[in-house]
Parts: sequence; C-alpha cells; structure tokens
Amino acid sequence: MLKIENLTKSYGDKKAVDALTLHIAPGELYAFIGHNGAGKTTTIKACCGILAFEEGNIYIDGISIKDDPLECKKRIAYIPDNPDLYSYMSGIKYLGFVADIFGVSKADRQERIEKYSEMFELKNDLAQPISSYSHGMKQKLAIISAWIHAPKLVIMDEPFVGLDPKASHLLKTMMRELCTEGGSIFFSTHILEVAEKLCDKVAIIKNGKLIVSGSMEQVKGDTSLEDVFLELEDDNA
Repeated sequence: MLKIENLTKSYGDKKAVDALTLHIAPGELYAFIGHNGAGKTTTIKACCGILAFEEGNIYIDGISIKDDPLECKKRIAYIPDNPDLYSYMSGIKYLGFVADIFGVSKADRQERIEKYSEMFELKNDLAQPISSYSHGMKQKLAIISAWIHAPKLVIMDEPFVGLDPKASHLLKTMMRELCTEGGSIFFSTHILEVAEKLCDKVAIIKNGKLIVSGSMEQVKGDTSLEDVFLELEDDNA
C-alpha cells in the first residue's frame, strides 16, 4: 500500500531523511517512532506529496508520488500533528468541502458525517464556526474529515495529541477496523505504550536513518517497546 524506497530529503547540508526504505502492506497498522527531529514529520509530508525530495521514490498503491501526485492523494488521508483547518467555516461546511474535493456522494457523506460526528460527540457543534472549537474538537473534526472518503491509506502525525481518553479509544478502534478491511495506517507517535498495544509493525528512526523495523514482536522481543527504543537511542548516540 505504501512503499518508501531510498527516500532522501535534505535541508541545506543536513539530511533530514537519509536513504529510508519502508514497506507498509495492505492491512498493516504501522507505527513510526523516533526522537524530536529524527525525520518522522519530513518522511510523512513526503509521503503525502507535501514535500519534494532529492532521491528515492514513494509509491501509494503502486503509483509514484513523483509521477502522479494527484492520483496518490485520492487514495490517502493525512492528519498533521496540528491540523490547520479553515477557521471561518462551520464544522459541517468544512466536512462538505472535503467531501466535495474527494467526490463523495451525498448519501455516503451524510451517512459518514452522521456516524462519526455522533461517535465523537461533535454533532451538536457542527453548525458552529471552527474558530470556536477547542484543540480537541479540531482534532476530532480532522479525523472525521480524513475518514469521510473511505481512504485506502491513512497517514497521521501524532494523532492522539489533544484527544481525551474516549476519543483516543474511538480513534484506535477506527484504525484497527480500517486495517481489518484491507486498508493501511502509517503514523508517528511518542506514546510508545499505544504503539506497542495497537500496531502490527514498527519502525524506529534516528537522525534521518532507519535503526530497526519489523513486526512488533520481533522488535521488542521479551521486553517493552520503550526499553528497546531507549536502548537503541543510547547505542546509536
């Protein structure tokens, strides 16, 4: 579903991502972890067609993000770490706007908006301007907008930040359901306990380089993901 091949992205003389290769298959829930500045957000933005890169390639459902970025974007949803929504719009108008962009039918968008807004207890606030929303409400709206076109791949950067425990649980359930239905999730997180319990696979990156990747059981063994992460961070200091 997502193939990152020898991705290299530099800012001046600094390589933010250095020859990174990762493959996320259909049905996989994949965590991407690393310290601040490790290259996670740069990688994620490159996968979404937001950042250009010097070397390598990225494929979404077999399509090159370089050759056909628009077709790739039709297949994915992206939730940044700090969703930048159109604050002058109401919640319902924003969701309608996103549904229009992705060509979602009126019946499908109505059903999905109804379902997810009730789940996240946002239904009664959809008529209000987004400028009046709290950070947590904006995060919920961003999640609903990501799921509105039934994407094959959802890419997220720290998606649990700002969510209350109930909303976090709902998002985890949605992530697992999407993967059970053959979709894929690729997301960064600093909450290692969540990654360990939720994910099929994990990749750890440091200073732009991949340190380790594989199934959660292979990577953590008999210890915890936190212990493995801290040990690898020290070993690669």
